Amino acid sequence: MHVKNMNEFCAREIMQWKYMPPYDFYNMDGEDEDLQELLHYSCVFQDDELIGFFCTGEFAQIHIGHEVGVYPEMEGLIDIGIGLKPEWTGKGFGQEFFSFIIQHLQKDQNPKALRLSVAQFNKRAVKLYSRLGFMTQTSFEVNNVPFLVMTKILSPKSGK
Repeated sequence: MHVKNMNEFCAREIMQWKYMPPYDFYNMDGEDEDLQELLHYSCVFQDDELIGFFCTGEFAQIHIGHEVGVYPEMEGLIDIGIGLKPEWTGKGFGQEFFSFIIQHLQKDQNPKALRLSVAQFNKRAVKLYSRLGFMTQTSFEVNNVPFLVMTKILSPKSGK
């Protein structure tokens, strides 16, 4: 796998991805706002195929989370958000995919910790994140959808 900066072509491809229920919650509606946000992300390729994306910082946070105080500042902490191409989900590839992203960030930015927000109903993702060492810190709701905020403390330069 390898990482490239997002471009409009990749962003438009991602906007067309369609997840099956209940994961259709993550489908994009193809508006210009989605495109503009995606341009702040990075792409992950397996060979020449776009298989996923990720973002860091404020783009990985859910806006209402700030209002309820679930994103306290912490030195060396990076917020992260990820997305995997629908055809690759539910097939046991998530751990390899997300581990690759964690290792990439470890080499590139050397964070002390990672934090993510995930819809609580997304049991596959919650299980994956827990298996990779993320622990639930708090929760909040957006439009009656509970979200978990999970963090992982990283060992220096290990990515584990």
